[in-house]
Amino acid sequence: MSMAFSMKNIYFSLRGKDILEDISIELPQGRIYGILGPNGSGKTTWLDLLIRHKQPSGGTIEYRGKPLHAFSRKEISREIALVPQDYRLNFPFQVLEVLLMGRYPFLSRFSSPGTKDLDLVREVMDQTGLIRFQNRMVTELSGGERQRVVFARALVQNTPVLILDEATASLDIKHGLHLLSLVRNRNEKDKTTVFAVFQDINLAASFCHELIFFKQGRIVLSGPTREVLTTETLKSVFDVRSRVYYDDYAGSTQVVFRI
Repeated sequence: MSMAFSMKNIYFSLRGKDILEDISIELPQGRIYGILGPNGSGKTTWLDLLIRHKQPSGGTIEYRGKPLHAFSRKEISREIALVPQDYRLNFPFQVLEVLLMGRYPFLSRFSSPGTKDLDLVREVMDQTGLIRFQNRMVTELSGGERQRVVFARALVQNTPVLILDEATASLDIKHGLHLLSLVRNRNEKDKTTVFAVFQDINLAASFCHELIFFKQGRIVLSGPTREVLTTETLKSVFDVRSRVYYDDYAGSTQVVFRI
């Protein structure tokens, strides 16, 4: 099976403090990975290493069998799209203009978006319900609407890898589920690889093929969702009591918690 990423003995330190420690993991292509763990456990930092926003203090990262550091910034942008948890759109661009920015990594220098780029942008706007906002300034939109624009821009990049860092946390249930369904449809159709940080464990269980649990800067457990999502895991990672069961309506493993 082809690997999307391979990490060996990864460490990351900041101002003398270890944020990530001794992480080694093989991540096959075409899977949806849910990233779970307490606040401050290193999830976002780990994603920053995958997209090369940060460099590891030690160890190696390979993407598709090639050292990640060998890729240029533009090459990374053609391969990996990111929806961050807190991205501020404070400039008065039209929604259409923001989405077109997702095509910039694929344009040659000084060239403008072509017909195919515009067709893809309009397709994504239609899929995400943003078509009626296309000429609106993003500064005039609500917080949830802006987040949908950021999400849509990542979809416009149309990359083999998509990273979602609590990307639906500020969205209402309907729009959050709809955007995740678009991502899952792309995964099924194009065998894309998705890494998604969730606070909602049930949403992660419904959406992800595999889960990766972080605690205190380490990966403590990873594997297929139905195998690793257990009461014992949740007690160990989050120190909470729970009951884990298969829900026919959700069509997935689900969790209820007890205070």
